[in-house]
Amino acid sequence: MSTEDHKSGHGAGEPPTHADVSFESTDVKTGTILAYLFYLALAVAVTFLISILILRFTTNMAVQLETPPPPVRQGAGKILPPEPRLQGVPGHEVDPQQDLRDKIKADTEANKKLGWIDQKAGIAQIPVEEAMKIIARKGLPGVPAAPAENKKEP
Repeated sequence: MSTEDHKSGHGAGEPPTHADVSFESTDVKTGTILAYLFYLALAVAVTFLISILILRFTTNMAVQLETPPPPVRQGAGKILPPEPRLQGVPGHEVDPQQDLRDKIKADTEANKKLGWIDQKAGIAQIPVEEAMKIIARKGLPGVPAAPAENKKEP
């Protein structure tokens, strides 16, 4: 280990020197880096302004080219389209969800109904559950096979 003072080789306040290694004060130019950052910020600002101008131009163009709504939609409360109207539009007081619930209830009741449809022809209506039990017990009625056609070859 050396007991020499480290600062003994050069004067106080001078940068250290070595015969094999040197330092150039011009390696890093801060002025170039700052100029690059300035021009980058300027380009971002200009691009932002151009995008705002394009947005305003296209918005104005879209407003000018927009067609007015049809007369049916202009006075929705006054002029109604002809029947049949879609459910839920102005002038149609029936709730579509209530219509669906009523339809499901009517279908369920019709599936549980027992009665004659045409008594003279012997056509009756029975509940669906009963019909499924009968089919499970007896099976489907057999369908007669189609008669084979006899083709005569000339």
